[in-house]
Amino acid sequence: MSEREHGDEERRNFHGSGNDGFECGHCGEDVRPLAQGSYRNHCPACLWSRHVDVVPGDRGSDCGGLMEPVKLTGASGTGWKVLQRCTACGFERANGVVLDDLRQPDSWDVLVKLGAESR
Repeated sequence: MSEREHGDEERRNFHGSGNDGFECGHCGEDVRPLAQGSYRNHCPACLWSRHVDVVPGDRGSDCGGLMEPVKLTGASGTGWKVLQRCTACGFERANGVVLDDLRQPDSWDVLVKLGAESR
């Protein structure tokens, strides 16, 4: 089964807590774990991430490419998501926007710019 077919599966076999801090591979931001304890997988400053999962949290992908934010999807009633595309292999995944984290919410300015470019 390809990675694309795994995109909507449940998270299994977490490595680490699933809410670990990291340094952004795109902009160098020190990304802290989410305050409420859920799973953060993208940089709040630039919205980029790294392609390390097959199923979110499993660290099962050997690609390791950077995931570029390409489109803002969703709606205020259903939740906003950032569609990311791997710059190395083309894999795509949508990740939920984090606006309610008091320590390090996703950048409103970057989200607005991405939304304007998504039209």
